[in-house]
This record gives sequence, C-alpha cells and structure tokens, in this order.
Amino acid sequence: MDKKYLLSIESSCDDTSAAVLCNKKVLSNVVATQKIHEQYGGVVPELASRAHQKNIVTVVHQALAKANIDKRQLSAIAFTRGPGLLGSLLVGTSFAKSMALALDIPLIEVNHMEAHILAHFIEDDEMKAPPFPFLGMTISGGHTQIVLVKDYFDMEVLGETLDDAVGEAFDKSAKLMGLPYPGGPLVDKNAQNGNPNAFSFPKPKVDGLNFSFSGLKTSILYFLQKQTQQNPDFIKENIDDICASVQYTILEILMDKLKLAAKQTGITHIAIGGGVAANSGIRARLKEAEQTLGWTTYIPKFQYCTDNAGMIGIVGYLKYLEGFQSNPNIAAQARYAIGTST
Repeated sequence: MDKKYLLSIESSCDDTSAAVLCNKKVLSNVVATQKIHEQYGGVVPELASRAHQKNIVTVVHQALAKANIDKRQLSAIAFTRGPGLLGSLLVGTSFAKSMALALDIPLIEVNHMEAHILAHFIEDDEMKAPPFPFLGMTISGGHTQIVLVKDYFDMEVLGETLDDAVGEAFDKSAKLMGLPYPGGPLVDKNAQNGNPNAFSFPKPKVDGLNFSFSGLKTSILYFLQKQTQQNPDFIKENIDDICASVQYTILEILMDKLKLAAKQTGITHIAIGGGVAANSGIRARLKEAEQTLGWTTYIPKFQYCTDNAGMIGIVGYLKYLEGFQSNPNIAAQARYAIGTST
C-alpha cells in the first residue's frame, strides 16, 4: 500500500494536540496541556481558546518534526469539528482550513466522539481492533455513551447520560473531598488503597441504557456534610475509603448498563474510549468480565484515552480512503452528534 501522510488536529477542550500518521500508524502525537485551569477548579472556555491560539503553531511544528515529515508530503489534514467548546474548536478548525488551503490538499472533519471509539483501529502492537459489530462505551469528562458500532461510520447511540458525564462525577466528587482539579485521577489513586465497601451510596434508577450521575453527587455531598459535622477530620482520616467507595459506585453504574447492553444486543465484543478509560478500576472490571461473562474487551493505550490528535488522525485516514472531503466553508459545531458527518 502506498504511504499516505496525514496531519490531524484536536482542540475540542483544553488540550491542543497534533499528530502525524502514515496510513494507520501514528508517527507522532503531541499534546500541550493547559495548567491554568487548575486554579479555577475546571476549564474556563475563554482561557482555553486563548491558550489554543498560543499553542497550536508550536504543536503542529513539533508533530511534523517528530515524525520527520515535511508539510509538503501531507496528503490530507483532519481536524475535530465537534462536539466541544466552540471557542476551542474554532482555533483548530481555522488552522486546519488555512493549512489545507495553502497546501491544496483535502480537509477532513472528524467527530470527537467517533474518534474515541475508532482509536482502537490505530495500528499499534500493543492494541487490537475489535470486529464489527461491537459495543463502544465512551466515558469522559463531557460524555458518557454506549454505542452500537456496526461499521466505521455506521454507529447508533443506545444510551447516554441525562445530566453529568462520568468524568464530571469523578471530578465533582473529588472537589467535595477537597482534592484539586482534575480530581478523577486522584480519586482513582486513593481508591487503590481503600475499601470499596466502606461506605454505601445509592445507584440512580434510570430506565434503559441511559445514565444519570447528578443524584450520586448530591448523595455524596450530604454524606460528607453529615460526617464532617460529627468529625471535622472525617474526610482526611478516611480519604482512601471514601474514594474507593465512590469509585466502586460509579463503576457499578457503568458496568450495570454495559451488561444490559450486551444482553439486549447479544454482542460480547466491548471497547471503551475517553479519558475515564484510563481509570484503573474500569480496566480491572472489564478484564474481570472477560472471565466471568465471556466478553472480549478492548482497552486503548493511555495516550489514546485522553483527548489527542492520534485518534482524530485514524478517523481522518479512514475517511480519506473513502474519498471523503469536507467543504472548505465548514464551521465548527459545539454540538455534533455521532453519525452526522456531512
């Protein structure tokens, strides 16, 4: 097969990322994170877009340099059209459009959520691609979905969150415990030293395959308020057990829905994606399900879990093979449902 080089750009939230792929293989995957949001306890959209403007030229330059590729060797440029923060998306979209126009090569839009699912098809010795059809569960700071994946670009959302995403549930729970942002990884770290059955939190009753996490957050808030009234040092003295119990409850919610989806569809090939896919607990639970439920599970490498341009690139390449090309007047979309690429 002829070698085709593709540059991809991801700027949907607070990470500026660029990658270079040779066919399905990632040659470079550069990510510039934005530390400024830590002091605010969450992503500030205006600050995020400004940081993208500052970082994008450097990140693209580094991606090309690390891949040892000249921009004139590129066959196409892929970019995240949405969903995400509009100001952040505009930076990546504008840069990709300008560069594609200057080089006179195809411009290819990518749905961020589809990219989390299709990251499994990156050619990597440490990963295996699931066969079609499979169930994909995207779990991140902004999204929680279960998707029936029939083909690369034939997907059906079976269930999604009705309020908070699972990443938000982790971060907001962490904030209630006084942990710094982003708190999800810290909950996971502390949970490994705690007892998951130390404290009990209610699981929301939601019909079908949809999720809800706002009620869980409220129950954790009331629990901590009650305990700290009796003992001001309760959180500090029990942080590991609290984190373990919170994480156990969140993972139970995810696994209950995933088991229901597998039962309803008869599909036992299960793939996850998104930032929360880096959580050690969900990885362990999926591996356990291989033994107890007969599932075959697919978990991406850590670098392809969080927002990154490598996953945008693989979708761009697959679209390129089909002759897909975006209109040069295309605009970024903050809301962009799976299966709506034009």
